[in-house]
Amino acid sequence: MHIAILTFQGFNELDSLIALGILNRIKKPDWRVTICCPEPEVTSMNGVTVHAQSMLEDATSADIVIVGSGAQTRQIISNPELMGRLSLHPKRQLIAAQCSGALILAKLGLLGAVPACTDLTTKPWVQEAGVAVLDQPFFAHGNIATAGGCLASSYLAGWLIARTEGLEAASAALHYVAPVGEKEAFVANALKNIEPYLPTATTLDKLFQPTAFCYAPSVG
Repeated sequence: MHIAILTFQGFNELDSLIALGILNRIKKPDWRVTICCPEPEVTSMNGVTVHAQSMLEDATSADIVIVGSGAQTRQIISNPELMGRLSLHPKRQLIAAQCSGALILAKLGLLGAVPACTDLTTKPWVQEAGVAVLDQPFFAHGNIATAGGCLASSYLAGWLIARTEGLEAASAALHYVAPVGEKEAFVANALKNIEPYLPTATTLDKLFQPTAFCYAPSVG
C-alpha cells in the first residue's frame, strides 16, 4: 500500500505533515507513506525544506493519493508541464485533496458536478472552476474526498484509514494524536464527520474500475 502525499513548492506544513503522521500510525510491512514532490526538494510557505520520498510520476501507481495545499497552488494549475505530470485514476485509487488541493482536482476534471470542501481563501477559485463548495470540513463521494481547513487533515487521514484498514484502525490512529483529556470527544467528532462517507461492503466492488484522468488545459 503506497500513499503519496503530493507536496509542492510553497506547501502548507500542516496539510502534508499531519496526514503523514496520522497515516504512519498504521504499522504494516507493506504500508508506505511518502512525501511526493515534483522536485528532489521542496520548501514550505514558512521556509521548511523537505526531501522528496517519491516523485510526482509515482502518484500514478500509488494506491492512495493526497493532493496537498500551499501558497503556490494557482501557479501550479497554471503550469501545463507540471499539471501534465499528473495522471490519477479515481476508479482504482483513493484520491483526497486538502484545502487548495481541491483546486488541483477541479482543474484535473475529477470533481465535475460533485461538491468539495476547501479553505476559505481558495473557495472563490474553486467556485470559478465550476465546483460548488460546501460549508463543512469534510466530504467524500465514491473514491474522492476533500477537506477544508488545515486541521481537517485529521478527518481526511481518518477516512483513508477507515476505507483501507477499517474503523477500528482509524479510531486508534486518531486517538493517538488527539489531545490528552479530549481523546474520546476528538475521536467521536472525527467519526461523526467521516462515517457518513464510508461505502457499504456491497458498493466497494463497484468503486474500483480502471478509468484514468489526466490534465487537460481546457478544463475549468
